[in-house]
Amino acid sequence: MKFRKKQRVLLLSVAFGLLCVAVGLALYAFRTSIALFATPSQIANNEVKVGRLFRIGGLVDEGSVVHGQDGEVRFVVTDGVGDVQVSFVGLLPDLFREGQGIVATGTLIAEGEFKADEVLAKHDETYVPKEVADALKASGQWKGGSPSLD
Repeated sequence: MKFRKKQRVLLLSVAFGLLCVAVGLALYAFRTSIALFATPSQIANNEVKVGRLFRIGGLVDEGSVVHGQDGEVRFVVTDGVGDVQVSFVGLLPDLFREGQGIVATGTLIAEGEFKADEVLAKHDETYVPKEVADALKASGQWKGGSPSLD
């Protein structure tokens, strides 16, 4: 009987160990595909690590869009409190323009400089993440009604 009890404990221990390894591997795999959201003021306050994949949202600052060579576009995203320089290579959405709300996915390559892999333009500032809407309201730049989350 003691042999059966030891065998059962061993089997449960091995099963628990395999479960822990599976959960660990799944979390490691999701680590690179999870894109958190940050505002320009959070980036200005050094709350985001350099090299981390995340989304940034805010308004394209007036007069900041510069078209460079090979399809590179540089612009500043602001939430009224902080500003972040964004560089993007590729085709921008048709709705992209100065003063327009955007959400960009990419990485912070240097303090205050964001390299975007994808840029999404919102059709008006009503549809912005709550964090960006709160920051715009605090700075007095909010023009919309109550914000709807993505």
